[in-house]
Amino acid sequence: MTTLFVRRLTVVDASVLDTRQGLLGESWLVDVELDGILDHQGMVLDFARVKRQIKQIIDLHFDHKLLLPAKHPDCRISSNNQRSIVELTMESGAIIQHSAPDDATTLIAGVEVDPEHLEAAILNRITPSLPANIQQVRLRVYPESIEGPWYRYSHGLKHHDGNCQRIAHGHRSGIRIFKDDQESPSLEQEWSERWRDIYLGTREDLEASFETDGMDYYRFGYTAGQGRFELTLPADSCYLVDCDSTVENLAQHIAETLNRENPHSRFRVMAFEGVDKGAFGIA
Repeated sequence: MTTLFVRRLTVVDASVLDTRQGLLGESWLVDVELDGILDHQGMVLDFARVKRQIKQIIDLHFDHKLLLPAKHPDCRISSNNQRSIVELTMESGAIIQHSAPDDATTLIAGVEVDPEHLEAAILNRITPSLPANIQQVRLRVYPESIEGPWYRYSHGLKHHDGNCQRIAHGHRSGIRIFKDDQESPSLEQEWSERWRDIYLGTREDLEASFETDGMDYYRFGYTAGQGRFELTLPADSCYLVDCDSTVENLAQHIAETLNRENPHSRFRVMAFEGVDKGAFGIA
């Protein structure tokens, strides 16, 4: 028996529904280990096939999706005419509603979406596709260890020609802020708190604001290449920007906001979008 391993095979950038905290952006790394008998090439599985086959399955079914706790009694899920319709009642009594093409959501068997349940869901997807010489698969799904402040956000990019157009996908991201060429931990902490567990909504996509049972809500919506997307959230979990919420625009938004608040200083913002990628904003 031989074990093949691949560290950081892929990153799952997704959003999850949580009854306590609401809509959460997440970025999870995925490691894989394969136990098996060597094939005629002297391999358990060609690394190219691991990337082509296993990574593609993970990316197709879990990445840039809204992951739903299928067994939670307060998460009601239905499908109609190839559309997924979701309503979550939070512990606070607030309601989250999501309506999108079926491909924008994935059901996770469990009462919550966490690394353990996601590992089981991925294993169920990839195991049937593996060759007979592989006898056991182990996965590790885990968040990046980020030095310094970080935040989680969800968003959607209606102009994107890929899966970023889905209205509720997200990231767990670090941030670095330099004021007059000196890193500012206090400003980094301030923005990590400002955007912790937030939905970054484009003002143009805000279709309605209303009050129900004493709670204020925003409803976002747009039509993109994959279809019609709608999302209703408590207003206090949203932050509106006057641009598409690309990481390039977000980095520049932070830098320009800081410059307005401190007009005599220069700012350089290093905003991450999940793991090992992002953009700089300068003002």
